[in-house]
Amino acid sequence: MGNSTPASDAMDRSRTDRHPTRREVRRGSGPLTLVTGAAGFIGFHVAKRLLSEGRPVVGVDCFTPYYDVELKRARFAQLLPYAEFKPEPVDLADTAATRDLFARHAPERVIHLAAQPGVRQALVEPHSYVTCNVVAFLNILEGCRHSGVEHLVYASSSSVYGLNGVLPFSERHSVDHPVSLYAATKKSNELMAHAYSHLFRLPATGLRFFTVYGPWGRPDMAVYKFVRGIAEGRCIEVANAGKIRRDFTYVDDVVEAVVRVAERAAAPDRAWDPARPDPATSNAPHRVYNIGNDRPEELNALISLIEAALGRKAERTECALPPGDVLETRADISELRRDVGFAPKTSLEEGVRRFVTWYRSYHAA
Repeated sequence: MGNSTPASDAMDRSRTDRHPTRREVRRGSGPLTLVTGAAGFIGFHVAKRLLSEGRPVVGVDCFTPYYDVELKRARFAQLLPYAEFKPEPVDLADTAATRDLFARHAPERVIHLAAQPGVRQALVEPHSYVTCNVVAFLNILEGCRHSGVEHLVYASSSSVYGLNGVLPFSERHSVDHPVSLYAATKKSNELMAHAYSHLFRLPATGLRFFTVYGPWGRPDMAVYKFVRGIAEGRCIEVANAGKIRRDFTYVDDVVEAVVRVAERAAAPDRAWDPARPDPATSNAPHRVYNIGNDRPEELNALISLIEAALGRKAERTECALPPGDVLETRADISELRRDVGFAPKTSLEEGVRRFVTWYRSYHAA
């Protein structure tokens, strides 16, 4: 079906290769890490960072067609030359295949970034969100439980804050009022992980990502959509007259936070009080952290920066705020600063400039 690519050829070979042991894939230094969504935006960058440091990685992806699969294959192809990389074309919603994946590799750490993303698409394909985000996550939890994984780090989302109107969003705030099915699946992940942490003492840390952007980004997100539309001279749709504020977070900063968190396994909070339960901590080895820039910017400011980087003005049309969206997000990252020393470094202006440079290079090729 279609022409083969380096990524697809390698995955085809991986189906017939004899099963490796943990020792065989650990050619580098450090613990063996299973990264899911390794052809996805954040997963690709995390896997590449670990591999560049000589760390062994098992990269899982089944290349779902939510957006351009060729972009996913192009990302994945950059990981294949690393000797410490083992590709695995596993659908994590397949219980038997996921069980076999863990049995063959027995990873010490799991960074679970695979998911069905997108607030708006969940209105159209709700069943796929439960399959990809809930069923698959249960299979990950079971794999971690039975393999004795030292630390599970998994992607949540700033979307879980829903109708919460208190800014900046804190891990201590309620997340009981999601406004999209996508957000509900991500809150479900947090609840499921906590239950496994409590029942089986599985150290698990959930990361609430805030509007991640950067090179190799997702075409359905604002930065990519606006850059493409303006570059091609097409009219861009701007919701709420551009008076929407987002905590745009550059991917390199996100990767730094993910890697630091992965090194620090979640531990029980001995001071946790069941009479006054703190949503940010637990007496189980489970934590959640915001991963954001802590400097929200208006959509109009983003568009101006893109216009400057491209050297051309945008043609705009106004539209209403889509269902499931909120007017403003902002991450309180004080917990992350305190525990892992995370501090975002990339301004939106610099991040947009880097994205436009990548965009021109990728699409010219």
